Amino acid sequence: MANILDIRRRIRSVINTRQITKAMKMVSAAKLRRAQERALAARPYAQMLTNVLKSIVSRTEIYDPETGEPKHPLLAQRPEDRVLLLVVTGDKGLAGAFNTNILKAASRFLEAKSGKNIEIEAIGRKGRDFLRRRFAAAEPRAADSTAPPRTTLVGEHIGVLNKVQYSTASELADRVIERYTIAEIDSVYLVYNEFKSVVAQRLVVEQVLPIEEIGEVGVAQAEEMTLEQKERALEAAKGAGVGLRPADTTEIDAAARKFAAAQVDYIYEQPPDQLFSALLPKYVGIQIFHALLESVAAEHAARMTAMDAATSNATDMIDSLTLAMNRARQAKITKEIIEIVSGAAAS
Repeated sequence: MANILDIRRRIRSVINTRQITKAMKMVSAAKLRRAQERALAARPYAQMLTNVLKSIVSRTEIYDPETGEPKHPLLAQRPEDRVLLLVVTGDKGLAGAFNTNILKAASRFLEAKSGKNIEIEAIGRKGRDFLRRRFAAAEPRAADSTAPPRTTLVGEHIGVLNKVQYSTASELADRVIERYTIAEIDSVYLVYNEFKSVVAQRLVVEQVLPIEEIGEVGVAQAEEMTLEQKERALEAAKGAGVGLRPADTTEIDAAARKFAAAQVDYIYEQPPDQLFSALLPKYVGIQIFHALLESVAAEHAARMTAMDAATSNATDMIDSLTLAMNRARQAKITKEIIEIVSGAAAS
């Protein structure tokens, strides 16, 4: 049987660990609330930008009436031979299966696109480390059309999720748009954890380019939370002060949609086609920015859930060790009594 002092030492160690995990849970809950507020604050701008673009589309021709080709390069659709995949993971661990599930979704997407040239940009340290081990960095390709297709890691962005800035998303969007415009890539996809609330999340692979329809998100893959995951998240959110339902923005969204649907002949300072060409890149940028915000919120929710589970496991371990210590102490006392009685009987 284990020594009582060793068991007490283990109990103290687990108690200290439980204090750490409980504190990390509360920190993640506080960060989650702020992340939710940031994501919600960015929504009206994205909604109004979408409706302005819809309004302009209804008042101008975005396709050439003679050839049927789109006037803006971001609307052009080409055979999908060269694909760019943006993978958004976290910079830190201790978030359960958050990063692992995103990387699994990215791997499934890569399998589905096998036979194509795929370039990957990793946003987040965990994704960068995994993809760097699995795929080689990009190297100049020879001008040989017979070269076999390959998957390469072409970029990494570390530390940008600590404090998500629109400028970061805008710069990334500008580089992606430039490459798409000069036909270096034929499509752009974004894999991340879409966050609506603690119990309403899903892993999505979202098509960013080409833009097929303004305001409609092209989802190539999606994976909802399981019932068990929802129950764990619900337990973790109890007592943490985190809202369980997504914010109700129905009235705000309805008011914003009136701009696009109103039968009013707006007078624009610039021609509508020029406005459309200038605003469409911002539409791509706000999509990436919104994905980064939601990914950060989902990471904090996953860490809060994982730390809550760790705290519960630590409590169970303390109870088990306490029971073992009591049994060991009882066995020691019983042994001493038996020795005393045996000694008295022998004398």
